[in-house]
Amino acid sequence: MIGVLKIGLFILSVLLLTFILSEYVFERVSVHNHSMEHTLESGDGVMIDKISYRFRDPKRYDIIVFKQKGSEDLIKRVIGLPNETVQIKDGRFFINDEEIDDIKGLDRPEYAGIADKPLILLEDEYFVVGDNREESIDSRYEDVGIVTRSRIKGRMFMRVYPFRNIKFF
Repeated sequence: MIGVLKIGLFILSVLLLTFILSEYVFERVSVHNHSMEHTLESGDGVMIDKISYRFRDPKRYDIIVFKQKGSEDLIKRVIGLPNETVQIKDGRFFINDEEIDDIKGLDRPEYAGIADKPLILLEDEYFVVGDNREESIDSRYEDVGIVTRSRIKGRMFMRVYPFRNIKFF
């Protein structure tokens, strides 16, 4: 009888720990579009860390997952941070009127969208773009727009699928 009770308690503990980890610490997310190519491909499975942004703010170039109004979660790269002025001129990113380095190997954004003129981010706002600059629907488009901190679910830290392409970010 005691052995059965121990096994039941062990199984309950494992289920509880699994629930806590998946609800509050980590989450597996699938990539459903081409906006992050060549970093991530459609069909890739990634893990997001849901806890680190409770202790620190998102940084420039972090890859984040955020809630999109009335749609699936989106995966994009952070370019503009709170209280910064963002603008895209001639396919280059400018923060507070100074050009920033973009990720090597990515195309320049031909379309500036709402960032064709200086765009001032508020205290809890982020400007995000996809790595596939020509295909990505991101903060340049009003449909996505500026991402508030409350919409950010977490930071992508690992590609877990396909297994041959496992990588930490």
